[in-house]
Amino acid sequence: MSPVRGYEAEPCHSITGEVGAGYRNAVAGLAPGLVLAVDGPVAVDWETAVAEIRDALAARDITVKQIDIREHFAAWPDIVALTASAVLEDDPDFAPLSRAGLADFFTALPRPEAATSAVTVVFGPGAALVTHDTLWYADLPKRYAEAAITGGTSRNLGQPADTGAGTTRRLFYIDWPVLDRHRDCIIADVDLWLDTQDPQAPAWLDGPALRDALAGLAARPFRTRPTFNTTSWGGHWAQKELGLNPTAANTALGYELIAPESGILVGTPDGARVEVPLQALVALHPEQLLGEPVHATFGTSFPIRFDYLDTVGGGNLSVHCHPQPDYMRRVFGWPYTQHETYYMMVGGSDRQVFLGLRQDADLEAFRREADRAVHDGVPFDIERYVQTFPADRHQLFLIPGGTPHGSGEGNVVLEISATPYLYSLRFYDWLRTDREGRQRPVHVGHAFENLDPARSGEAVARDLVQKPRTLRSGDGWREDVIGRLPEMFFEVRRLELAADAAVDDDTDHRFHVVNVVEGDGILLETSGGHRYVLAYAETLTVPASVGAYRVRPLGTGPVRYVKALVR
Repeated sequence: MSPVRGYEAEPCHSITGEVGAGYRNAVAGLAPGLVLAVDGPVAVDWETAVAEIRDALAARDITVKQIDIREHFAAWPDIVALTASAVLEDDPDFAPLSRAGLADFFTALPRPEAATSAVTVVFGPGAALVTHDTLWYADLPKRYAEAAITGGTSRNLGQPADTGAGTTRRLFYIDWPVLDRHRDCIIADVDLWLDTQDPQAPAWLDGPALRDALAGLAARPFRTRPTFNTTSWGGHWAQKELGLNPTAANTALGYELIAPESGILVGTPDGARVEVPLQALVALHPEQLLGEPVHATFGTSFPIRFDYLDTVGGGNLSVHCHPQPDYMRRVFGWPYTQHETYYMMVGGSDRQVFLGLRQDADLEAFRREADRAVHDGVPFDIERYVQTFPADRHQLFLIPGGTPHGSGEGNVVLEISATPYLYSLRFYDWLRTDREGRQRPVHVGHAFENLDPARSGEAVARDLVQKPRTLRSGDGWREDVIGRLPEMFFEVRRLELAADAAVDDDTDHRFHVVNVVEGDGILLETSGGHRYVLAYAETLTVPASVGAYRVRPLGTGPVRYVKALVR
């Protein structure tokens, strides 16, 4: 039996290719006369990167002619006009997902001419758009970009230095979609992938090794690298129980698996490693990862996410809803909406979850009080309008778009949801303020436009707080459906295994995502010979291509794990 272990904060997946280190080794194959394009996101330290490339080539007595592609961006007013939205023109928080191409951000692209005595280096976001001989991609995980923008030290795509700091609004809804589509289009042609988390000594994989690594991941279970962020309502469960970020203010948001941001660590567990975006894997191997029927519906969008909402020792979440499907498509530009579920990892009958409207809720009065809270700072009793339910451990609450909801203090929610994650439309946030003393954003207009009055009264308990229904069972194990609604494209199941039990499963051409919610952990073994030990609270993606697999419990006691899949 595999040994029991604790939560692993940096899971690394072994690969056959060799991970390189540093620029001197990276430039070994370059020669005078080449045009090298080095592409990547805005947040990369481009000045350091090009200086290190120049110094590494100088050590081989090769000079560099450099072209900064950022100097060729269109005028900032033109970029703003290109990415503007008539639907959300003055919205301070949201924008539709941009459909612009990266080439649209330039007035004209440079035409580099090879210099016989030098290496010509074209660098910056969009460098791959120019004619080149060799293509590198310098990556930096998105958590760095968000931190730089919120810290006021970075700007947005195409934004000049004299126009102020960047905004998360542009980062989330414009920069990232544009840059992600560009990266996905060129990844099959990348000759070298650099992980620039250490800007002076990046880890890297050559193109064939990168693509071999991603092909291997598409055929075996894997974990994405988790990230825990702080918020004003955050708790301390992840710090105390998982040992994460002990010096942070809190560990409110635990991003276990969120496709637009998640990365996968590949390399050697005790040696050099490279972080590559999950989305790069989806772009190259969508059918193997998602399965043919899921790929046919969702294209290269990984449609399920897992994350934690930790309020243990913190405060109530805002009471909010998510867009209804038509509004999500028409206003925000996503083809599918943010349906969610709350699985209670930690809670109790003395804790609560806000969910659905009261039968007698006066919606006009609700709107008036919500507006007064935003504009005049007047608190109100949200429970006059929204129901509460006991936050019993292992209960799943279903939250279709348009349903008011929120987790109360003292809970740990495992949020098993559709992938969109940036559209919490707040009715009320307890008059909380940010670090500058400003009231946190509340979106009363969006929230009430999406409020579903049918999610009220007894129908909430009947439809959204479901009892488990046994799907199948065997010697020492049982699989229950714990959450399924016709309008939600995914469902959640829970498997319970006795200490000496084993259960056989099959992806049946649709990927699975599993998380251990009670017990020491599980050992998952695939018919292809791959084995993965998954500890308590960890999340594992099982690609559709895996097919048959077997799960055994670890430790001496029973185990529970949840499984989500697209129906």
